[in-house]
Amino acid sequence: MIQTNRLTRPDSPRPVTGIVHLGLGAFFRAFGCVIVDDAVQASGGDWGICGVSLRNPDTRDALRPQGWAYTAVTLAPDGPQTRVTSVLTDVLVAPEDPTAVLAAMTDPAVKIVSLTVTEKGYCHNPATGALNADHPDIVHDLTHDLPRSAPGYIVRALALRRAAGIAPFTVLTCDNLPHNGALVRGVVLDLARRIDPVLADWIAAEGRFPATMVDRITPATTADDIALVERLTGWHDAAPVMHEPFRQWAVQDDFVGGARPDLAAAGVQLVSDVTAFEDMKLRMLNGTHSALAYLGYLAGHETIADTVADPAFAAYVRTCWAEIMPAVAAPPGVDLAAYADALFDRYANPAIRHRTWQIAMDGSQKLPQRLLGTLRENLGAGRASPALCLAVAGWMRYAAGTDEADEPIDVRDPLADLLRRTATGGLNQGPTAMASALLSLDQIFPADIAALLTAPVTRAAERLWVVGARAAVQEVAT
Repeated sequence: MIQTNRLTRPDSPRPVTGIVHLGLGAFFRAFGCVIVDDAVQASGGDWGICGVSLRNPDTRDALRPQGWAYTAVTLAPDGPQTRVTSVLTDVLVAPEDPTAVLAAMTDPAVKIVSLTVTEKGYCHNPATGALNADHPDIVHDLTHDLPRSAPGYIVRALALRRAAGIAPFTVLTCDNLPHNGALVRGVVLDLARRIDPVLADWIAAEGRFPATMVDRITPATTADDIALVERLTGWHDAAPVMHEPFRQWAVQDDFVGGARPDLAAAGVQLVSDVTAFEDMKLRMLNGTHSALAYLGYLAGHETIADTVADPAFAAYVRTCWAEIMPAVAAPPGVDLAAYADALFDRYANPAIRHRTWQIAMDGSQKLPQRLLGTLRENLGAGRASPALCLAVAGWMRYAAGTDEADEPIDVRDPLADLLRRTATGGLNQGPTAMASALLSLDQIFPADIAALLTAPVTRAAERLWVVGARAAVQEVAT
């Protein structure tokens, strides 16, 4: 057994904090922190990152003894590569000390507040993109100065900055939402207007909410990963992050006062319009990731790599791309077929243990962005999309809470109880009734999409229940 020491912060000077990041999970530490670290090393600047956990202290407690440094591990097919990332300057836990979080966000040195809070963290209606004023956290934040939600922290911090005569920070969302900058701007302005219309006007005039597209597959860190880092480095890191070699970040270059790290030096694509990058990634990567997650899980596959190693699913995902590509406008210089080939190679990387169950989380929030937009365009234009409709049926079967062996599924979703009641209530009368019941949930399926999906998703659900996921996948694959 090797002797290991705890990872400690490098001797290099601690950077000055210029970014506060809400939702410091594994993805941002494997992606945004690494890229900002590269940008600072290339061009300098006070761009240290203060992370904020909005829920629990686990990440803070793991990183604090290490001086906020951690190991980022590239899981390449030819073997893992490690680097120590030390751009973090602090980690705060919002429920423990919301005042400290607001103080950090109000610091004049902070120019950017970035977010990875997942789709559900924006407290919006995923079918419409509008603020959900009935969300319990929003109800709280409307009447309390110390907020709970990410939009609440942004609005209250901006109010403090305005009162102190400090320019607003740029709000940089890094979550997979269509038109994510505009969506977050709309949610923030709606909440601000309900609190103080003058504040909302100031944010609208002075604030900036650039759109982004982020892409790096980041599986959840396991105990085996921690042991791997010890073997590779000789130190114990309580919170390493694992990621694929690929990374892509397209950012609308629209920051308050132009203040940002030299992101281009770290390979970020700074563009005037992110829409084409965003749609391509949301539909071709995230859409097929979800399709493989639900149907792969039902077929007994633990990871995405395992799933696409199954010839039936390898053919299925390519059929999905064939259905998706007519609804995608390629970014300049991008060949969509080549992009799909590259995605397949990434999915097939055996070093990436990206669990289907992990990707399947929060499906009610993900479906509208990842699959329903494509289906609206395809079905509205008369383009049949049996593979994508099967993916929706797969989500329905998954959300019902039992797999094909009648074993329970640990469904993690903000609407989990509602989904299970709706799905199982309909399922008692058969898959047709179950599909109809779920399609009636307007929080997920706007009426126009529900109408388009009723016939093809019902057919897919009927076949899925009769023949099972793998056989159903084989039937629609071309």
